[in-house]
Amino acid sequence: MNHWHPPSLSLRFIPVWRRNFLVWRKLAIPSILGNLADPMIYMLGLGYGLGTLMPEVGGVSYLTFLAAGAACFSTMNTATFEVLYSAFSRMQVQRTWDAILNAPVSLDDLVLAELFWAASKAALSGTAILAVIWALGLSSSPLSLWALPLIFLVGLAFGALGLVITALAPSFDFFMYYFTLFITPMTLLSGVFFPVEQLPAAFQAVSALLPLSHAVQLARPLLLGQVPGDILLHVAALAAYAAAGFYVALALARRRLLK
Repeated sequence: MNHWHPPSLSLRFIPVWRRNFLVWRKLAIPSILGNLADPMIYMLGLGYGLGTLMPEVGGVSYLTFLAAGAACFSTMNTATFEVLYSAFSRMQVQRTWDAILNAPVSLDDLVLAELFWAASKAALSGTAILAVIWALGLSSSPLSLWALPLIFLVGLAFGALGLVITALAPSFDFFMYYFTLFITPMTLLSGVFFPVEQLPAAFQAVSALLPLSHAVQLARPLLLGQVPGDILLHVAALAAYAAAGFYVALALARRRLLK
């Protein structure tokens, strides 16, 4: 069987997305608070703590500088955890995917639904962080509203990459390799906590290829009331990660489930 043929998609992914939403809605408040906790600790702890010891970064306070990174970091984490732990549970532990595939829903639509659900949940988390940023007065420009569609695109990019790992994973323990070897180093190299310009030239070159870097380079100017440079490049890079990740994840899921 050729697992790498192009996706065959339909609107049947929507009921699967809705199914995931209805299950999540029962625990919506704890879920939102849990997704907010980590980035809020980083933003407020480092921003108000470490930030008081630091000079301005790029002409703004460290807390203001950190705000965009925290929004992107939160979006990335939420999408990643959803497609790793939750999606893997539905696929491997609870066998929810097997049950859904007995209905007139293809695996292609099922994987697409998982991707869009992860992006939706990530967008909600990112929007909550943006609401805190606006409430604290760290951003007041109308341009910052463009961060809303951006965080959905970021959710798609990291959701797709995470689905590749889910399709390969034999167990939950496998995900630690992804976090240790990719997510954590990328967070440190992508300008979330400090300017990329502080890094050696070789690390700057690596940073330019990372999806989180493209997200931060779009989000930070928007929150500061500036038009980002190279908009099309950054958007195209995130879209490419989302499309390529989805295609690879789908092929791997076909190989794993359609034997």
